[in-house]
Amino acid sequence: MKLPHQKLVGMAAMLIGLSAWPSAIIADHHLAKPNIVFILADDLGYGDVACYNPESKVPTPNIDRLAKEGMLFTDAHSPSTVCTPTRYSVLTGRMAFRNGMRGVFTGAGGPCLIKKDRLTIGSMLKQQGYTTALYGKWHVGLTFFDKAGKPILKNGLEPVKQIDYSRPITDGPLHRGFDHFFGTACCPTTDWLYAYIDGDRIPVPPTKIVDRTPLPKHPYSRDNRPGMIAPGFDLEEVDMVFLQKSIEFLEAHKKKSSDKPFFLFHSAQAVHLPSFPGRAFKGATNAGPHGDFIFEMDFIVGALVKKIDELGFGENTLILFSSDNGPEVPTVNNMRKTHNHDGARPWRGVKRDQWEGGHRVPFIARWPKKIEAGSTSNQTICLTDIMATCATLSGAKLPNNAAEDSFDIMPALLGQATKPIREFTLHQTIKLDLAIRNGDWKYLDHKGSGGNNYERGGEWGLKQFALPNNAPDAPGQLYNLAKDPGETKNLYNEYPDIVKRLKEKLEEFKKSGRSRPSAN
Repeated sequence: MKLPHQKLVGMAAMLIGLSAWPSAIIADHHLAKPNIVFILADDLGYGDVACYNPESKVPTPNIDRLAKEGMLFTDAHSPSTVCTPTRYSVLTGRMAFRNGMRGVFTGAGGPCLIKKDRLTIGSMLKQQGYTTALYGKWHVGLTFFDKAGKPILKNGLEPVKQIDYSRPITDGPLHRGFDHFFGTACCPTTDWLYAYIDGDRIPVPPTKIVDRTPLPKHPYSRDNRPGMIAPGFDLEEVDMVFLQKSIEFLEAHKKKSSDKPFFLFHSAQAVHLPSFPGRAFKGATNAGPHGDFIFEMDFIVGALVKKIDELGFGENTLILFSSDNGPEVPTVNNMRKTHNHDGARPWRGVKRDQWEGGHRVPFIARWPKKIEAGSTSNQTICLTDIMATCATLSGAKLPNNAAEDSFDIMPALLGQATKPIREFTLHQTIKLDLAIRNGDWKYLDHKGSGGNNYERGGEWGLKQFALPNNAPDAPGQLYNLAKDPGETKNLYNEYPDIVKRLKEKLEEFKKSGRSRPSAN
């Protein structure tokens, strides 16, 4: 493995005024409530991170160090196998299938999936005295207006051309619990609107169709729609812009309100296609453009942790790191073929699939002197659980009409769990196909992957990875993950009692609108 070019790393450090990551600097004071930082990567697979995959071909020293200084979870899951529903579930602690929306937002799509009266992790923490900030990708819908003042609420290029940029957004992050926001409506380098939102407006509106001619050309560069782009919007430096904004927030908080706790949600573009690593990271690995992009994601994690420690926040800050779903299809296909790197290893499936590779994700937590350094947890958890955990940390009491699918994982973080935190865990796909997990058993209430077409060939096809179906007539799938972690043998016909029990429990959770027990 070639070491990252020192010149490139140095250039990246200059961008944000960073040097090597030092040991934690202990704060001179102790807040009653801890700061909370959640770093969410995009389409980063379980096998993309070296501390999860010893055969990874991409160096991830900062994420690895975070695991050595904290706790690594081996059985963590994104709420969905794609981005929009996962983000909704993170922000609300509620599974997104309960909304009934299929697919994801692009461009001017909306309105916001989160209803105005729903408690979010941001509004909950604000009520507890936190300063809240979100930098990066929003992607749960918002409302743009045309010149007549009518809401647009449509995906695609033409709706973006109709936006009146003099009118404020009325249902974005600032209206759903965040004091500060800078980022993009949807996928920053994929969708139809290439422009930054600052607060509730786009200060520099797009003026023309993006010219893709000078952009990199490689197998990971083809998910870039010909949308409208704003002057100065550099598709190759988006993540460094987000990083700079998060660092500026941390510095300003230290200077102006260090006596208040803060919640920082850093929602990265990396490593969603197209893989456009920043200029300082090109050629930094032996794993091609996508490997370089993963390396940039790792740098971002290190930069944020370093700044937190530098400012004296380290000891009183819980840092959480994860991904919104598994790795993308062309990424996995090409990385397996050209670099012998498997972003889904060791699981079956990728992004959009209900099989483990679609939603089992890295999850690492660091909180010095609270979480045991170098520890590992095999608790089954979901990213919906962040909200209930933050409620415990902040002293908030969750009402029954909030965080309906969220469980407090503090016992696991503190090494005090004596039994499973979750008896059942729900999974969903982009098509709203559902699955339920109970211990070693996983029941999929549908045929096939629930997402990708395994009869399709080519760059976006997975035909070469299709497995024989031993129960083609079964309407669903049942796997024992302890005995068959690769989900190779469907046991639907062999254990009808288990199928019946799990299907009934799934129907119960659908009907009741919750999987977290009611407080009443």
